[in-house]
Amino acid sequence: MNIQTVGVIGAGVMGSGVAQNLAQTNHRVILVDISEAILEKARGEIAKNIRFQRLFGKTGASGEPDEILKQIIFTTDYSRLGDAGFVIENVTEKWELKKEVYAQIDGICPEDCIFASNTSAIPITRIASATQRPAKVIGTHFMNPVPMKTMVEVIRGYHTSEETIETTKTLLESMGKESVVVNDSPGFVSNRVLMLTINEAIFLVQDQVASAEDVDQIFKSCFGHKMGPLETGDMIGLDTILYSLDVLYESFNDSKYRPCPLLKKMVHAGLHGRKTGEGFYTYPLDV
Repeated sequence: MNIQTVGVIGAGVMGSGVAQNLAQTNHRVILVDISEAILEKARGEIAKNIRFQRLFGKTGASGEPDEILKQIIFTTDYSRLGDAGFVIENVTEKWELKKEVYAQIDGICPEDCIFASNTSAIPITRIASATQRPAKVIGTHFMNPVPMKTMVEVIRGYHTSEETIETTKTLLESMGKESVVVNDSPGFVSNRVLMLTINEAIFLVQDQVASAEDVDQIFKSCFGHKMGPLETGDMIGLDTILYSLDVLYESFNDSKYRPCPLLKKMVHAGLHGRKTGEGFYTYPLDV
């Protein structure tokens, strides 16, 4: 199945990255969000990221920003997804929001269109239950920043067909990605481990065992990690970390997934990391 037009739902950090990656690999993209302001911000971020990629000679950086942006339709109209052969959803990690989106697009998209959820923790089988096409629902857990990360965690739901898996892997290959297919479970492989690590690192800061800088330095110097757990949390978004832990805690009923009170406090205060300019570190919003 040759996928030419890909719908991307959600124009936040992850959705914009997915749309950029697709456009840079010669796909026609329909990027949908609920707000024109969000879409305009996404347009600016994509243009900026393309310029940075070219400046630093990164992979996939060919083409002028304006030329690549012409590959993307920015819209608030979900009906435009009627032309898509594949849809990648990047909605906030809240089940009620995702459930509403899937119920809407299920009646718009062609019957053979595949729905891929770029979810952090919500089980794919649960997402598929909100549609009339469970065999065509799959998880594609992209890493941030999407255009720079070559690996995607692909999640097979209970009903996901082999044809859906193969089509998804082919699309990812066309985007310059490798993939590993895992079975469905809350958090999958990456976030079931990563969220625990980040949460425990936040507990260390809360308990005044070490500063954020010292926690991250230990992971980078002792274990060879490129980023420490708190830098990683800031990059992902501390709100996403909290929502993912909530899903894991609810799914497993295990206290080891309880979110750190400091994490909750920071999210409530609007300190979400890079995207808001402040988390465990501060970031210039115009860079």
